[in-house]
Amino acid sequence: MTRQLVFVHGRAQQGKNAGLLKQEWIEAWKSGLAKTGLTLPISEDLIRFPYYGDTLDQLVKGATEDEAPKVILKGAESNSEEQAFVRSILKEVQEKAHFDDEIVRRLAKPEMIEKGPLNWGWVQAILSTLDQHVPGASGASVALFTHDVYEYLKNQGIRDVIDSGIRKAFSSNVESVVVSHSLGTVVAYNVLRRDGDDACWKIPTFITLGSPLAVKVIKQGLAPIRHPRCAHIWFNAMDERDVVALYPLDADHFDVNPSIENKTDVDNPTENRHGISGYLGDPVVAKRIYDALVTP
Repeated sequence: MTRQLVFVHGRAQQGKNAGLLKQEWIEAWKSGLAKTGLTLPISEDLIRFPYYGDTLDQLVKGATEDEAPKVILKGAESNSEEQAFVRSILKEVQEKAHFDDEIVRRLAKPEMIEKGPLNWGWVQAILSTLDQHVPGASGASVALFTHDVYEYLKNQGIRDVIDSGIRKAFSSNVESVVVSHSLGTVVAYNVLRRDGDDACWKIPTFITLGSPLAVKVIKQGLAPIRHPRCAHIWFNAMDERDVVALYPLDADHFDVNPSIENKTDVDNPTENRHGISGYLGDPVVAKRIYDALVTP
């Protein structure tokens, strides 16, 4: 039986042509395959690319890239649950990036932190410090990511719209290799875990790239965690400098049975170490996708 490939994208894809975006992913994968002398093992019409970027864009009501974090932070000021969610993620980002509170005080504007750690001014100070202290990191992109994953986990209306689009990519009659990135790993994991078994989907390999699934507050939002029963093998890859993928999905951070195979030494050359092209262009990642499609 010929297998299909399902790509599940992350955030920051709004306003793009889904067909062109799919082609970008394919070209990045081709570049990774070429490094080991391989070519696409299936025709491109067997590659599915469910698109939900514009749904996420509506969360910030069309704000520009510069304005969006301000819109998000202003809206979250009146939502204590989202405030706690944002603070929790940013505290882990701060710890992983190895900048302590003294660095934040030195680099941030004094008025941001006058009330001490983890107040709302401190959140903005952490984002500002990311811009200045962590090469390739962007406080704005981290704020946007944090908001999007919060809305996906907490807003059933948003989650239902996104999930329904992802489900349409699967069929009980076709084996599907799933490759997901960033927020897309949260979406793909949730859909496979919740719906895959009942829908009789056959997933020989589930691949997560730059995944934030092991971030504590995200993991709590998905609890209880378990290996999706429909997925036979789960392979996770990350660049340890990626400020979204803070931890490997191992026994210490995302303990499921059967365990997840982790590759933590990806050298992602994109500016923020998180870009999908840097992951799909990795020869080991590219070959794992290839093998999943051709191995009986």
